[in-house]
Amino acid sequence: MLPLLEHSDLKLLFFGGKGGVGKTTCAAAAALHHALRSPHRTFLLVSTDPAHSLADSFGDFKPPKNLRLLEFNAQDSLKTFKTRHRDKFAQLAARGTFLDEEDIRQVLDLSLPGLDELMAMLEIAGWAETRAYDLIIIDTAPTGHTLRLLSTPALLRTWLKALDTLLAKHRFMQACFGGSYQRGELDDFLLDQAASVKQMQTLLRDPHTCRFVPVMLAEEVVISETLQLLGELEHQQITVTEVVVNRLFPGNSCPLCTEARRRQLQLLAECFKHKAFSSYALWGLPLYGEEMRGRLLETLWDGVHAISPSLEALPSPPAELPPRVETPPSCPSSELSFLIFAGKGGVGKTTLACASAVHLAREFPGKKILLFSTDPAHSLSSCLDAPVGPHPIHLAPGLTAMEIDAPAEFGALKEQYQHELENFLEDTFENFDIPFDRQVMERMLDLSPPGLDEIMALMQVMEFLEQDRYDLYILDSAPTGHLLRLLELPELIDQWLKTFFGLLLKYKLTSRFPDLSQKLVRISQDLKLLRNLWRNPDRTALYAVSILTEMAFQETCDLLAECQRLGLAVPVLFLNLATPAGDCPLCTALHHREVLIRENFQRTFSGRQTVIYRQSEPRGLQRLGELGRALFRPKIMENHHGAVTDMPALSH
Repeated sequence: MLPLLEHSDLKLLFFGGKGGVGKTTCAAAAALHHALRSPHRTFLLVSTDPAHSLADSFGDFKPPKNLRLLEFNAQDSLKTFKTRHRDKFAQLAARGTFLDEEDIRQVLDLSLPGLDELMAMLEIAGWAETRAYDLIIIDTAPTGHTLRLLSTPALLRTWLKALDTLLAKHRFMQACFGGSYQRGELDDFLLDQAASVKQMQTLLRDPHTCRFVPVMLAEEVVISETLQLLGELEHQQITVTEVVVNRLFPGNSCPLCTEARRRQLQLLAECFKHKAFSSYALWGLPLYGEEMRGRLLETLWDGVHAISPSLEALPSPPAELPPRVETPPSCPSSELSFLIFAGKGGVGKTTLACASAVHLAREFPGKKILLFSTDPAHSLSSCLDAPVGPHPIHLAPGLTAMEIDAPAEFGALKEQYQHELENFLEDTFENFDIPFDRQVMERMLDLSPPGLDEIMALMQVMEFLEQDRYDLYILDSAPTGHLLRLLELPELIDQWLKTFFGLLLKYKLTSRFPDLSQKLVRISQDLKLLRNLWRNPDRTALYAVSILTEMAFQETCDLLAECQRLGLAVPVLFLNLATPAGDCPLCTALHHREVLIRENFQRTFSGRQTVIYRQSEPRGLQRLGELGRALFRPKIMENHHGAVTDMPALSH
């Protein structure tokens, strides 16, 4: 039996990994297993993913009374936190800075960086510490954002240090003129918050009370991302003892299953050679013919088995399975500037974004295409089989790629601010009390809103757009929940920029920060351009990518509804990784359930639906080019005489 299903002393059990690997299913099945096995104990299953799918996982099935389900709304929790402590924040700022009450209110309304993600962790740690539940099982967001979540204790300490800096001046003045400083309510508030962070970190690092279980698939891109997650968990000193490998194909005579199993066994054999996996036990789960939802969650762990380093001999490779695509769409419009690939994690949007970019670069010679990623857990390099980094790299005629380092972009802005601040503080300024106001000003950008780093990443692309560097920009986005936040960010960031720049104007500081002021104005202008670009269906399109499961269907419906609200055109829906009909019992079962899901998509989505069947792994420019050629109809059109001619090439 898998140890995590038997351990009785744990308080926290995390499930994490790349989007789409089945971590929600594993977390739900583990919670249900514990609740049924120990009816006298209480359990909480909570999701911290902005694109929740716990409810979809259980469907109409009612969990036992000792198991509570919670899809955590971090924004609501943050709003409550702000309301509860608003007066304290205002007092802190008023005692330690030159800002007036209105300035303070605006900054606090728009800032508190990363606290929306941190709220879940603080709440969960509090429940664990008070034993509100015997065991809390956490279904986390996809890898990139889980890594950010795990780093929030350090972020909150930075934020608390910024607030403590505001109070330092008051302490100094009271000690000078009052003889001594008496600790008050504000000091207690900061100490309490710091204690909460320390308590949370202690809890996460205790191997007796907390365990993190990475879930992965035997796929190259997923393994690469899992290695990154394992490295960060080790750095954070969070205990990992086992890794779950989900959806393993059986050994049978089916060519499709045989090719998939051969590839999985080959990759798992390579995993055992990797030093990073040597410390962990690998446990396998089979690919089930039925979707593991509702009552079937009770049976998920029936097929779990230990994966031995001495794997069985690999079957000889069959003939490669070529791409098979049903009802491919036309090539994008010649006027299109921005193409976004979006969907639930693990549905193959990176593969389809790469294949489309490779194909379009070949179809339209002379045109320049930039393929880029904003996902914190980049996977372009693995898919393209080429080193892609934070700077544009030329891959093929007409094709350039980059993985934008969002934190580095924000760090550059902070360095620019710090440099100009140093120059400014060399002069005397009558309204400022050095060193206290200096410290306050140094930490102004630490109070920026969450997501500014992601917007800074997009601003780099906007500069390329204004310079006409490329004709078409293809974005491989983060999974659904975080893409939706990114799409909404321009409004929030624009408000914060206006507030921050307004403070510089109000206190006549723009001339003291010339480069920063120009940068802020430029960002604001680019945000307006970005909003207008995304809302123009002639210039921007979002290609939704999904798979034929009920949970993916529900999340895709949420994505399409939000795109409609934001005015973002979605002309194409790719239904990826479909199973063709055949004689294999497993493939037959998968095909039968996928047909029903496809009918649901047809009833709810009026645009073109393109079905992409399972195939040999498309990796590298050649294989991606073959897939891309199958993805789109040939670029031909009839002229007014009825003759067939080439479609016009893309133009900016």
